[in-house]
Amino acid sequence: MSAAPDTTPAPVLPDGDGRRLYWAVADCWTIVRRDLLHLVKQPSIVAWQLGFPIVSVLLFVYVFGSAMDVGTADYEAYALPGMFTMTMAFGFMNTAMAVVIDKDRGVTDRFRSMPMSPSAVVTGRGVSDVLHAALDLVVLVLIALAVGWRSDGGVLATLWAFVLLLLLRSALIWVGVFLGLLVPNQEAAGNLFAVAFPFGMISSVFTPPSMMPDWLGAIAMWNPVSSTADAIRELFGNPVASGGSWIEENAALMAVVWPLVITAVFLPLAVRRFQRLSR
Repeated sequence: MSAAPDTTPAPVLPDGDGRRLYWAVADCWTIVRRDLLHLVKQPSIVAWQLGFPIVSVLLFVYVFGSAMDVGTADYEAYALPGMFTMTMAFGFMNTAMAVVIDKDRGVTDRFRSMPMSPSAVVTGRGVSDVLHAALDLVVLVLIALAVGWRSDGGVLATLWAFVLLLLLRSALIWVGVFLGLLVPNQEAAGNLFAVAFPFGMISSVFTPPSMMPDWLGAIAMWNPVSSTADAIRELFGNPVASGGSWIEENAALMAVVWPLVITAVFLPLAVRRFQRLSR
């Protein structure tokens, strides 16, 4: 005997802003579910994305760590918060590649032809990537704890540090979405690593900017990655090798300001780029 059909009526909403907001949220959640189901069915993607930070921990902490001098007694305690930040920063490349793949396979055009909120594809990708980034961060922290890293900053400070990491990642998602919609194909998207690598590495992730040449140190100090890395080191109670500049002394403030600025610039650009894609 077949099951009775679902007779639950669809929500009746008045025309106007309330109706548009409802469907924007509902369509966003549909895209989030689709992206998460894709990850569940292809766990190799998660394993591949986690491989880079794991290898980086082993390489920079255990292979190069004994040769590193940042003016602190424990390089491991300095480098691991930087590793957390670098993983969040490099994550926008995963976003860009996923957007390019959907675009090349015609999935994006199919979404655009459907009666759905025009911002849902972009915002849905953003929400699903934040959830994925949280999973990456949990795994990376477990690895750090296994190799001896500890947070001495208290529960609230530690939680706020993780919020700052996810805030940076959520802001850079819009950079990844915009770049993914901008490049023509997957081959061109691979060249974006030339942008991502110096963005993550020319920072205070592995060494203080004050120990770099003046011109390079200035770039590193004003890198948003450096502000987040320095802020979470302070919150974790880990060594902070500051050169005394304004941007370094106000890292906690800039770790909030930079993501807000990046989001304000790239979120509208990403939505506009999606809306202008050729059919």
